[in-house]
This record gives sequence, structure tokens and C-alpha cells, in this order.
Amino acid sequence: MTDIHNRHSHPIELRDATVTDPFWAAEQELVRTAVIPYQWNALNDNVPGAAPSYCMHNFKAAAAQNAERHEQGKAFVPPKYTFRGFEALPEDPANPDPDKFYGFVFQDTDFSKWIEAVGYSLTHHPDAELEATADAAIDIVCAAQLDNGYLDTYYILNGMDRHFTNLKDHHELYCFGHLVEGAVAYYEATGKRKLLDAACRFADYIDSRFGTEEGRLHGYPGHEIAEMALVKLAAVTGETRYADLAEYFVWQRGQQPLYFALEDRRRAEEDGRNYEPREQNYTYYQADKPVTEQTEALGHAVRAAYFYSGVADVARITGEAALLESCETLWRNIVDRKLYITGGIGATHMGEAFSFDYDLPNDTAYSESCAAIALAFFARRMLEIQPKSEYADVMESALYNTTLAGMALDGKSFFYVNPLEVVPEACHRDERKFHVKPVRQKWFGCACCPPNIARMVESVQQYAYTVADDASTLYVHLYMGGVVSAKLGGSDVSLEVRAGMPWNGAGAITVTLPSSDEGQVPESFALALRLPAWAGGESAADSIHATGEKDSRITRTTRDGYLYLTGTWRDGDVIDFDFPMPVRMIAANPLVREDAGKVAFIRGPLAYCAEGTDNGDNLHLLHADAETIAADPDSVKVNEITFHAQAAAQDERGLGEVEPVDLPMVTLTIPAWRESSQGAADKSLYALWQPAQRQPTEVTLIPYFAWANRGETEMTVFLRS
Repeated sequence: MTDIHNRHSHPIELRDATVTDPFWAAEQELVRTAVIPYQWNALNDNVPGAAPSYCMHNFKAAAAQNAERHEQGKAFVPPKYTFRGFEALPEDPANPDPDKFYGFVFQDTDFSKWIEAVGYSLTHHPDAELEATADAAIDIVCAAQLDNGYLDTYYILNGMDRHFTNLKDHHELYCFGHLVEGAVAYYEATGKRKLLDAACRFADYIDSRFGTEEGRLHGYPGHEIAEMALVKLAAVTGETRYADLAEYFVWQRGQQPLYFALEDRRRAEEDGRNYEPREQNYTYYQADKPVTEQTEALGHAVRAAYFYSGVADVARITGEAALLESCETLWRNIVDRKLYITGGIGATHMGEAFSFDYDLPNDTAYSESCAAIALAFFARRMLEIQPKSEYADVMESALYNTTLAGMALDGKSFFYVNPLEVVPEACHRDERKFHVKPVRQKWFGCACCPPNIARMVESVQQYAYTVADDASTLYVHLYMGGVVSAKLGGSDVSLEVRAGMPWNGAGAITVTLPSSDEGQVPESFALALRLPAWAGGESAADSIHATGEKDSRITRTTRDGYLYLTGTWRDGDVIDFDFPMPVRMIAANPLVREDAGKVAFIRGPLAYCAEGTDNGDNLHLLHADAETIAADPDSVKVNEITFHAQAAAQDERGLGEVEPVDLPMVTLTIPAWRESSQGAADKSLYALWQPAQRQPTEVTLIPYFAWANRGETEMTVFLRS
């Protein structure tokens, strides 16, 4: 039986961390006041110009059918399964059948991710009206649940006689996983168990159907997330069966004979089709071999990172050495060979997948918003296993860059794909780049990314801290203003954090300890502060000073990229930090062919990019003056500005529209030169080679997350050097 309390470190409970950081507080306010209401309208198909979700339509239809089932009893004739495609759409979009399922097979997750974001929001910002809306939505969802606990509207409406027969492609366990995560967040925020109990009943049903025993299904999720959701459910409920089920899913995946191959054969026989064995790309599902034999991150990037997160969870609670080794091996492959400088993963739109090692194209990059979020999940779980600063460095990059780039600054449009280079004409006219959008979209029929961004932003404080399993050490992974409380050394300890991130590296941490009638008693514990790679790594320890060091109450040691401040703390002790935040000019590994002879610019956790709005057309003719910058780093100007976001709609549906937003921001100005475009003026396609004519200029760079907020224009992260 799995011991769910056997963990190296664990995240702070939701109520124990709040964000007051101007940057992230503004992002959370945007989600709370704009994104959550907007997405609720989207879930109910009430956003003009946006692709309909059909999510709440489906739950209402399933609830109505369930009521009919209970009313008619044995006389009820359930629907017989009819396959209507991976995405089912109404013949008349203006008049969908109220009794039919519409949308993708995983459409239920639109609700689950929305309710998770709502839960995180309500934790720190109670809102009676929002909570009432959520409760009403939960009533509808729970009314759709069958008596046996099953809750997936695709099969409830299309025919339960074929449920759990296409685990590979039909996402039932994926929908379950998101339902669990949403239910846990809402329960922890409100104390209300209705949705949590529904999730538990669904988990109990799954547990009764899956396993290695005779008569059970030997399968596992096609799209992973259930693994880490089950570990979370076990921790919240104390029911170890759920963690055991997660462990089963992790170990069973990829075992011979491959379950998905058996399932494909069985389904063909049931359909009366001849089954012709053919080469299947089971690597797409991370199911071609057991995880302990996987050495390269392959397949659908979101599925992969969700799976690796679940493996890390199971490795943490079981201490299984083989799983721990697999996590580290797969992490190394991603970070060393398959990671964009923006913290994105998944290089190819073919299967939304990892490509081969060092293949990181900029203009056709997929780099799905959900994949960056999944990478942050994986990174945090690796931190829980072993606090190493590299995990937090990658997590921070994924959060500040690709995750935030997925949402416009007004919170009302979104990117699914996050390229590193855009030429709008190519996006419109080159079918190889049709997946790349030069402006954000109002919504997506496959709407995984917008609510995923919302739940991540609203829960970002969970990624800032963890506590060692013996409650002796609190780890600070991300520097964001706020208050965090934890029990350390047997006492309740609070830290008030002030930080200027991501614009400057200065801040302070004030320690608050409880007082008794006899006065405040000093307490012994350790605070471990990450030493960011962008600040110089372990040399950044010189930028941190604690008041308790002056009288030797506090001692310092450095390990794995963290400064451990250990000793006897007093109420009011302060830790000051002022990390250097130099502009770093970065070159990719020479094996990344797309970036040969190019450089990108990083400051703090932020990647920067050039837009046509600031620098004119034909960004490919701009060259960073790398020699000057390398010789004189001060030649790069760091500008504190107020960034004005605003863009007019491109069509009647509001495509590309961004409402006015002003945001404090730091931009960069770098010395550069522009290559002459004389050949274009002469209209000659080819000409004798001659040295490029250089016109000295300056290039303005903005944070990558802010691009495409001022209308459609070119963009590039890497500049020729």
C-alpha cells in the first residue's frame, strides 16, 4: 500500500501562500475579473465570434438524460453507441440538438479547468457571486453523473455500451484527471465537497475496473493527467487506493503486449472490420515501452510532460529508484536538447510533438501553451523530489515567457501555438505555417490552452515554495511578493516577501514568528533561497544577507543552487537580496541549425523579442552588433517604460482586438545594423555577391510575453549576429 506521506518535500497548501507581487497580482486580477467571466461565457457559447465550446450544453443534456433514466427506471432505453467523430458539430450551428453531444471527445475538461481556476481565485479573493455561479455549474455537472460513478458526457450521451473501449484516443481518463484537479481546488477553496465527492465516485469506479487482475482492464490513459491527479486526490482524502491506482497506471504503461494494440484489434472485431496490424506510432502516447526504458522525450509534448509529472509524483511517494532515474533521464533530454529559450517545448505541429534532438525551428514552432504549463508541472515535481535550482530556473522561464505569452494583456484572446519568429504573410499564405497565428484568437474549439493558462496564473503561488518532509526547511523557488506561512521546527512561521521581479532583482523577506505570554521564542529552521542562473548561479549568494548572520545565529551553506540559511530565527529577522540582472546575449548550441549565427537576449527570467511595430519590416535584415555588445555590455540600454497595448479588430468577429492596457515594463535597446535591401528595390532575384551594406541602427526588444498586443506585425526572438 502506498504511503502518501512519504515525500521529500511538498507544496504549500493553497491557503498558506498569497500573492501581492505587483506583476503577478496584476495577472491574477486580470484572470479573476476578465478571464474567468469570459471563459464562463465561452463554456456557455456566449462569446460572439468565438468557436463554441458546447461544454455546459453537454452536461445539461447528460443531466436531462440521467433524470429521464431515473424517472423511467427499467423502461429507460439507453442510447446505443454511435461514433460521431473525434469532434462532433451540429448540422445547423444556430440550432444544436439539446439532447446530443457536441465538440471534441474531451470537451468536459473546459469546465474542469475553469472550476479549478475559480477555486484558486476564491481561495484568496472570496466572491459570493462567482461562488454561486460555480455552485450552480457544479449542480449541473453532478446531475450528469451515473449511479455507478461514471462521469463523461461523451459516452453518457453517445452510448455507454462502448465506454472504456478506446482509451487510446477518447480521453475518458484525461477528463477524469481534470475533473479531480478542479474538484480538489474548489474543495480546498470553499470546503464544499459536492464536486469532490463526485470525483471520488468516478475514481472508485475506475479503480473497480482497472488493474492486472483477471477480469479487469489492463489499460491506462491515452492522454495522461490522471496519474498526477490521483496522487493529489489521495493526498487530499487520505485514501491510498487512489495513489495505488496512479502507481498502476505508471507501471502498466508500455508493457507487452501493448494494450492499445490489443484495444485496436478488439474494436475492429466489434465493428466487423478486418484488423490489419500496421506500424503504430505508440511513441505519440509514450506507450511504446515502459517508462523505465524511455530515454528520450517523444510524442505529444503535453501528454509527455503530464505523464512525466505523474511519474515524478509516484517516484516521490514510493521512493522507487528506477522511476527517479527515469525522471532525471527524461528531464535531461528535454532541457539539454529540446527546450526553447522561451521555456516552450514541442517543436513540431505534426502530432503537437517533440521533434528529434536539437530540432527547434522558430517560424514553425508549435510550443503549445499547455506544454509550457505541463513543463512547469514537471519541474515543480522534480523540485519536490530534490531541490535543485535548475528545475526552478526552467519552471520560471516556462511561466514568465510561453505561459504568459499565451494570453493577451487584456485577457480576452489567446495563443495555442507560441512561435519564436513570425512573418504574418507566411502565416496567411503558407500552409506549412497555418498553425502559427500572428494574432491571438478569441477562443478555440479545442480550448485546452485558455483555461489552462487561467488555472496556472491563479495558482502560481504554489510554484514559489515547498517545505521539506521533516518540516525543517522552507524552499523559496520563485521571488514574488506575497506572504507564505508554514509550520517549521514545530512553530507557525510566516514570511512576507517583497520583490521587484521580473523587472529588477531586489527585495526582502521578513520573518514573523508567534509570540507567547513569556514573549517571542527563537525558533530553529532553515530557509533555502534559490540562486537563479540568470543572476550568476551560486555566485549570487553574495547578493543575499540575513540580519541573523551578524551575531552568528544564522549560518550559510550553498548546495545544488540554493543558499541555506540555517539557525535560530527571531521575529522580525530580515533577509535582503539584490540579485544582479544583467542583459545576457545567448547563442544556441551549434547543432540547433535554425539558430546558427544568431543570438537572443535574456534579462532576468524574461526572454526578449523584436517586433515590427518598433523596428520596421524585414526583421531578418537586422543584425545584433554582437561584438560591440560583448565588448561593452553597457552598450545595451535598459529602459523602464509604460507599455501601451491596444489593437483594432481585424474583422467583425473581433480577431486580433486588444483593449487598451498600460503596463509597467522594461524594454531593451541594443546596438545593431540593418542589411541593405537594395536588391529588393532593384527587383533582382539574384546578383553577384558583394559585402553587405551596413546601416547602423538600434533595435528595440520587448518581453516575449508582450508580443502581438499592438496589432499584427513581424516578430523574432533570435537576431542574426
